[in-house]
Order: sequence, then structure tokens, then C-alpha cells
Amino acid sequence: MTSTNRVSEICANEGIDLIRLLFVTQSGAVRAHAVDVEKVDSAVETGVTISELVQTYNAFGRRDKDGRFDAAGEVILQPDPETFRRLPYADRAGAMLCDIKTLDGEPWAVDARSSLRALQTEFADAGLAPSVAFESEFHLFEQQDGESQRVGHRGAYSTASTRETHETILAITDALKTQEISVEKYYPEYAAGKHEIVTGHRSGLRAADDYVLLRETVDSVARKQGYQSTFVPKPFDNATAGCHIHLSLWDDDNVMYDADQQGLSRTGRQFVAGVLEHAPGLCGLAAPTANSYARLRPQYGAAAFACWGRGNREALVRIPAPDPQNPAGSTRIEFRAADNTANPYLGLLGLLAAGRDGIERDLEPPEPVAVDPGSLSEGQRADRGIDRLPQTLGEALDALEADTTLQRALGPDLFETYLGVKRSHWEAFTRSANSWQRDRLRSVY
Repeated sequence: MTSTNRVSEICANEGIDLIRLLFVTQSGAVRAHAVDVEKVDSAVETGVTISELVQTYNAFGRRDKDGRFDAAGEVILQPDPETFRRLPYADRAGAMLCDIKTLDGEPWAVDARSSLRALQTEFADAGLAPSVAFESEFHLFEQQDGESQRVGHRGAYSTASTRETHETILAITDALKTQEISVEKYYPEYAAGKHEIVTGHRSGLRAADDYVLLRETVDSVARKQGYQSTFVPKPFDNATAGCHIHLSLWDDDNVMYDADQQGLSRTGRQFVAGVLEHAPGLCGLAAPTANSYARLRPQYGAAAFACWGRGNREALVRIPAPDPQNPAGSTRIEFRAADNTANPYLGLLGLLAAGRDGIERDLEPPEPVAVDPGSLSEGQRADRGIDRLPQTLGEALDALEADTTLQRALGPDLFETYLGVKRSHWEAFTRSANSWQRDRLRSVY
């Protein structure tokens, strides 16, 4: 978006005094340091020192004390000036996305953004460029008499909901466009208070950057409008929220498209096969909280089974109907198990690594599923090779730990750190579940 020597100039011209340096932790939380405009040039040139411990906190805000880092280590938060944005929802503020580097200036092996950048470079060396969009679902709610009340009427595409939240959604989409994030569609989803914003496709890394900015924008604008927002996978009864990842691969053309193969090329099918092959481990990256598995249930509007299908919204991988005016440009896959608790750089890294493995091994997926897999009997699913996805975070982490392809894609340092943080999340959850069961049983017996 801009060059190094232009950041301070833009800040001066637009009255920006504070610049947020954004990054995402292993837990999927967006974090920030901020620098004054007088320090922004030095921050871009040499970075800002932070503790290594920042990557060891789980989603409950608890440090993985058994992890590899302690209080002594430091790394550098290195802002990417190409990502500079003025923040339309925050007075006199701007933001940049950051890599994390070692004190020697090398990419830190534990940094997910740097790791995704490296994998994208490998794809480029092979003549392929990922085109990606994150399709984000979230809920708007407000507090009334100590209770959370969802904002909007229940019902898919409810016009009543669009009317009730129009000003807030308009403010969100305006703020996204101001940050040069294109908005292709918006609509209310089935559950009361649930909304979805579809942004345009970007290169892999830039798509993940845009997604981070979208999350910050939705939450900030909602608060200015008097509401709160949540991206939690299952925040309320009878309500879920996912983050579908749309992806295609390009050389000069879309290599996933072939008009003679019902629209999806052999490369596209190989990619799908790789995703299905690594589906259990991918869940450990893309659905990485205990709450994620309250969403990944049969006939719940989210994926519960490792299968694929054209237009099938209960399949793990959906092939959306292409634009009839541009089938070559719009053919893509949609990965439906991901949710907004994921670190987007890690989720996309895992998806790309799984699909590449399918291409390199010339895998062929099973026949596409044209019905809701939850409506089939267990025997029918077994005959068709349709496996249940992990049903808990613990199962997903076990699958991830056993997946050598995903291990190699993350590298030993990132893999070990991530797995440790997520194991601490699962252990904290199971401890609280045990105490909850004990306390409830005491009240009965």
C-alpha cells in the first residue's frame, strides 16, 4: 500500500499521531503495540522489541508455563509498511500488520505470518499464486439488564434484520472500503444477530492481513454504534459462526478450472484430495478452540464430515457454483471447517500445505457427495469413505500431532509452540469441565 519513507509523511498529512502494530498470537488473538508518529520511521526500519512470551498465551489468557519460552527472551515486532492503513474508526490512528523477527533480523521460526510468507514464496517458485478470501460470520448483541440480547431478527437473509442493523453494517462496510478492503456481499444469516460479510479475493498473505483488519473493524465500529460483536464459533444456543476460506491457484490462468472436467480441473481435484487426506489435523489449525467443536456437528450448517461436493454446504469442501459469465475466473474451493478463533496465517498455511500434498502425490478424491452427509447411515458413509471430523479439540490436536505433512509445513519451532499453547487450552477446558460436573453432581446427590 505504501513504502517505508511514505508512512510518516502520510501520518503528517492526515493528522495521524498513533500507529498500532498488529500481530496475531498462537491463540488466534489479535494483539498490538502502538508507537507515536515521531517513532514510526524507526519502528519501520528497526522494529520494536517485545517478549517471546507473547506467543505462549492460550485463548484463556493463560501462559503455557511448560512451553519452550520464559521471561528472558526477546524478539522484534517488524511492521510491514505495505500494509499501512488509516483507521477510520479510531481518531488520529493508523495500523500496520507485522512480522516477528529475531534480534538478528531473521524471520522468527515461531511467527505464523513469516511462515505463510515463506510457503507462498514456495508456491510462487512453482509458478502458482494462491487467490484467497475469508468469508467471515459474526454476531451483534447488546447488554440489557445484565443479559446478552442479540441484535436482529432470526431468519436467513431476513429483511427485518437488515433494516434493524442497517446503520451499523453500513458503517462497517464504509470503514472496510476506507482501508481498501473490497466488500462483495453482505447478508444476515439464519440465527438472530448473525451477519456475514464477504470480501474480495487477494493474494494469500494479503487476504489474511485483510481478515485481521476486518475483525478489528467489526468490533470497533460495533462498539461505536452501541453494540458488541463476537466471532466465537458457538456464542449462543442455536447459533454458530464460521470463517469459510475460499481459495484458487493461478499461473496466468486459474489452474483449478477445466471446462471439460465439470469445471474442476485435475489439479483442483488433487488439491481437494489433499485437504480431505489431512482434514483431521487441519481442524487442529482451523478450528482451534474447545468451543469450535460445538459448531462442527452434523446438520448444523457447518462441516462435520470429511467429504466434498458441488454446492454442498454440509461438506468440508464445497465447490461453489461458478459465475456463469466468468467460470474460469470464479472456480474455487471453499473450506468450511475454519472459524474465527484460528490464527488466519496458520489456518491458510495448513490448507495450502494439505492441498499441495495432494497435488504432489497425485491424489484423487472420492466421488463428490450430492446430499447432506448427516442424512446418510453410518454404513452408507463408511461405504463412501466419509469420515467424521474430530469431535473435540483434544482429538484434533492428536491428529495434528500425527500429521507429518502439516508438521513439516509449520516447521519444528512453530509446530511445538503452537501445539503446546493449544494443549494448555484443552487442559484448562477439561479441568473446568471436570469441576463443573463435580459441582453439579454435588447439588443432586
